[in-house]
Order: sequence, then C-alpha cells, then structure tokens
Amino acid sequence: MSEDTAPLRASVKEIRREFPGLEPGTVRLDGAAGTLVPSPVIEAIAAALRDSMANTHGAFPASRYSTGTELSARRAMADLLGGAPEGVILGPNMTSLTFRIAATLAADWGPGDEVVVTSLDHDANVRPWVLAAGRAGATVRWAEFDVDTGELPAHTFEPLINERTRLVAVTAASNAIGTKPDVRAISELAHLAGALTYIDGVHATSHGPIDTAALGADFYACSAYKLFGPHAGIVIADPGLLERLTPPKLAPSSNAVPDRFEWGTPAFELLAGVTAAVDWIAGLTTAPGSRRQRVLSALRAVEHHLDELLARALGGLHAIPGVRLLGGARHRTSTISFVVQGQPPGEVARRLADRGIAVWDGDNYAYELMQRFGLRDHGGAVRASIVLYNNARDVDRLIESVSEVARS
Repeated sequence: MSEDTAPLRASVKEIRREFPGLEPGTVRLDGAAGTLVPSPVIEAIAAALRDSMANTHGAFPASRYSTGTELSARRAMADLLGGAPEGVILGPNMTSLTFRIAATLAADWGPGDEVVVTSLDHDANVRPWVLAAGRAGATVRWAEFDVDTGELPAHTFEPLINERTRLVAVTAASNAIGTKPDVRAISELAHLAGALTYIDGVHATSHGPIDTAALGADFYACSAYKLFGPHAGIVIADPGLLERLTPPKLAPSSNAVPDRFEWGTPAFELLAGVTAAVDWIAGLTTAPGSRRQRVLSALRAVEHHLDELLARALGGLHAIPGVRLLGGARHRTSTISFVVQGQPPGEVARRLADRGIAVWDGDNYAYELMQRFGLRDHGGAVRASIVLYNNARDVDRLIESVSEVARS
C-alpha cells in the first residue's frame, strides 16, 4: 500500500457485518453482476420513501426534499468520478443512458463517418453504437483484444482511428476477465483525430479510484448497483459538451443541462441510495479532506485489498488440473473467468452453488469476448468476481470447491 493511502477504517470482517445480504455459510463471488448493499444505503432509501415522494421544483417541503435529493446524487457522483455535478446525467441504468447518448450523437453521423468499438467490452458499450452507426450509415471498426494475454493495447487502435472517426467506445475494465486497457492513451489517440470517447466504467468503478479527466473520458458511464448502491445509471461528461447536444425529449421538460438528457420522473428513493453509497465509500477510511479526497483514499485501500485476493485466487485456480483461466492481463480487476475441462460452465456453477459458492456462468453480456475465446456457443465460462466484502477464506473456499468439481 502506498504511503498516501490510508488503511480501511475497520477489518474486512467488521465491514462485512454492514451487509445484511451476506448469508452465513455462503460465499458471494457474484459482485460483477451487482454488489450487495450496506445498511446505511438501505436506510437512506427507506427514509426517502417515507419522507419524499413528490416531484421536484415545487414550492412545498416534500418537493424541495426531492429536489435536494436529486442534486445531492449529482454532487455525490461528481465526487466519486471527478467532474462537475452539472455534467452528471442520472437514469435507470447504464444501458438505457448509453442508448440515449448514442442516438443523440448519431443524429449528426452519416455515410463516411466511423465509430470504433472493442471485442473486450460488455455489449452495453457495443450494441448501442453498432445500431446507431447502422441507422446513420456509418462504419463500425473493431479493436480486438489479444486472446492469449487478455490485453487490449493502445496501439491496437492506431490503424483504426482516423479523421473520419467520430467516437471510440472502450471499457475501463472488462466485466468478464478484468482487463484494464490504457484508457488514457486510447483517449489521446481519439482526441488527436477529433473523436469523442465513451468509457464504460460499470465494472471498474468499485475496484479502484477513478478520475475521468485523467482518463480523457468525454463520457464516463457507470451503475450504482455495481458499487454498493441501488439500481441507477450514471453518465458524467463536461457540461459544455452536453450543451452542444440536443437529445429528443418531451416539449414541457427542461431544456437545461443535464436535465434534458433525463426522461420522466426519476426514482428519488434510489437517488438517495446513490448518495448514501458514495458517502459510505468515502467513510471506508479515516482519511481527512473533502469527500472527493476521502473517496480516492478509500478506493486505493479497496484496490490494495482486492489485488491481494486476486493474486491468491489466480495462484490457486491456476494450480488445479483441468482449469483454464481466460485472459491474464497485467493490469486488471479482481474478476476471473475460467472453464473446467469436460464440464459445461452452467453445471460447474450449479455444483459450486451446491457448495455454497455463488458465481455466474455464461457470456455475462461479454458477447464478442466469448466469441473470441471460442466459448459463446459452448456455454461461455464461469465467472468469480471478488469485491470489497470478500476475504481470504472466500477465495480459499472457491479454490477448494473448484478443485473438488474438477476432480469429479
């Protein structure tokens, strides 16, 4: 752990007690599909349901409460990701917001324009762009990751980006194999060509500190339910960029930024949970400073914890005969996909569940990735994702259980 990183405020054993959903005897290694929620977040959602179900911008107290709840969520996400609250778009989920942004941007695309997507990404950062390009008559170009290493080097994008490129969409971390591309370098290539970047941070955001400006992200998308919060989607961008875009909307709805990107009445209770989740993350260490500074310190400590567990898991799984690990990138999150020789991934996941180990199987929406590994038509892979509330015992139980399954 670096000198500028404060340790977690309590042991992981103590932090685990804050998650009511952690059932005794069960190892939850399904965090990449949605993390559990700590008690303060649950309490914040309940309080909002009790105290504030009015719409915003009214004169009466309940409406003012809702207006404050919405603004607080924007400020919290700006502190989590780096940026301005005025650039935070809130919505039901990342996929819906990405389709919305894609349709807005593609209104100015036409034949001869190009977009770049990758085979490393979750389909939510692929299909919206492929479909939008198809409607506009634009060309889609693919950046392919290396199957042997799991890496997606920045130089892969060099022959794909040119003066016709309008947008480059790339993940900050693969939800299937954990690979963390050099987003900063990829963004620099895009910007040199005059293109925008859309970064899928859904998987990356709970695994370490995020600075969207440092990444060069024109748009950064994430989901609160992957970082100890409720189901809500967030896209953050420079407010000046958003001012230049005109999304379709209802006539009486606000023309202001970021409001004009948000359709319909928001789930205020979930926005209260978003703020509570960021506050909870900021309180994971006793580091001083602003909420932004405390968030960065906390997520550095989380990253250190996860790196240790990842090394333990990779070493143990690699030693099991018949287990094939996918990828192996040097810079990655603590998410591991693997297959067991001769056993369908769905059956492996079921047998692990019988042993109290919760994992996912299938393509996990990493559609092109599983095709590249030759697994899309064979049940995909088993995915174990390690998050903050996991510990060494969880990892050891995974290794022991996979070893038993592989031997039988």
